[in-house]
Amino acid sequence: MPVQDAQARKNNFHEVALGYTPEMAGEEAARCLNCKNPQCVKGCPVEVDIPGFIQALKEGDLKRSARVLKEKNNLPAVCGRVCPQESQCEARCILGIKGEPVAIGRLERFVADWERASGAPQPERPVPKNKKVAVIGSGPAGLTAAGDLAKMGYQVTVFEALHTPGGVLMYGIPEFRLPKEVVRQEIDYIRKLGVDIQVNQVVGKTFTVDELLQKEGYDAVFIGTGAGLPNFMNIPGENLTGIYSANEFLTRTNLMKAYLFPKYSTPIKVGRRVAVIGAGNVAMDAARTALRLGAEESSIIYRRSAEEMPARHEEIEHAKEEGVRFMLLTSPVAYTGDENGHVKGMTCQRFSLGEPDESGRRRPVPIPGSEFELEIDTVVVAIGQTPNPLVPRTTEGLVIGKHGNIVADEESGATSRPNIFAGGDIVTGAATVILAMGAGKRAARSIDEYLKRKLRREVKG
Repeated sequence: MPVQDAQARKNNFHEVALGYTPEMAGEEAARCLNCKNPQCVKGCPVEVDIPGFIQALKEGDLKRSARVLKEKNNLPAVCGRVCPQESQCEARCILGIKGEPVAIGRLERFVADWERASGAPQPERPVPKNKKVAVIGSGPAGLTAAGDLAKMGYQVTVFEALHTPGGVLMYGIPEFRLPKEVVRQEIDYIRKLGVDIQVNQVVGKTFTVDELLQKEGYDAVFIGTGAGLPNFMNIPGENLTGIYSANEFLTRTNLMKAYLFPKYSTPIKVGRRVAVIGAGNVAMDAARTALRLGAEESSIIYRRSAEEMPARHEEIEHAKEEGVRFMLLTSPVAYTGDENGHVKGMTCQRFSLGEPDESGRRRPVPIPGSEFELEIDTVVVAIGQTPNPLVPRTTEGLVIGKHGNIVADEESGATSRPNIFAGGDIVTGAATVILAMGAGKRAARSIDEYLKRKLRREVKG
């Protein structure tokens, strides 16, 4: 797929990948074997009829192709950009055994973008059901559950704590990887399905889950509040100014447009030398964002080797092309500050790799006496996030896991309370957009079954 030149793009926030041309999409679609037993579908958490949408694309019927996509996926343009297809649908493609799998994600993006540019038709509304469902959180899990429930005829209201819906799609993923306008248009589609989205509603503060059920008349609640509580290493000096969580750094930049200060009122300060701790997709986003904000050096600091880095291969390659430096088998053990309390350096230690740990990756082992100093102006800590505790703590009767997650059935999203369901990062901890969407889809089905049973009981009296 064509991309912006690396030297040009590291100075702007425009999208890096430029998308297929119609000719490219046609050639790629033609490679699909249209398998009788398509394994790719089994690798898709939201169950898209992949051969179906590609076949329609092959035949030049882009309207039908988009319709097939949206039968299962409410956010196809998002998924076509950020879904890790290489470990999902494309990992199951039969052509991948001896060569390159069909680029399913890129075709999904092409079809979704074509529909947005052409003017998506007004979706059909089903016969309304006299049941209300509240969805807490408007990230990928919440939007998927809301869209699917609306397609079933339920009255759905989404409650979002921030001033704009989208959750991690808006605050966590940079414009150069997922343009905000793409997210906005896909959220508009969900609104057209009949979903009411209310922003600036902090459930647990504005009102509780029980108040939604008992006072506001909702028949069921889906909790998809994600994992927005950043982890830190708890090492000396970590409270110095100039040390950000990735969550704050990316939210200020992406959602609050800090890079346009003072035109937008949120400032952000990025020094000449930036260190990003971690090597997942969030870390790559932060390191590449730092370059775009003017850093002369942006480094990934990671205590394992390249083989263990959890980020997508494509994101790692894009970061390297833009000049991000990788310091592997290295981790900070302390930060030092100047007389004003601003970080000016960090002490790092080198690591070797031991036996695999519970994650299956080789355990990093510190090398005694290997400490060294680095001058640094800004640090971004991107070592994962845990669930925000507000909703779990204010909802009585929910069983909570040891990491603050809500304990819910993986397949149904059912929690310890019969009318409350949960899915996505609030259950699993931080994972991918598509896995959260899959959880939202399964929970929507379970909520439908629960409400049908409830309705039958009401009819019987």
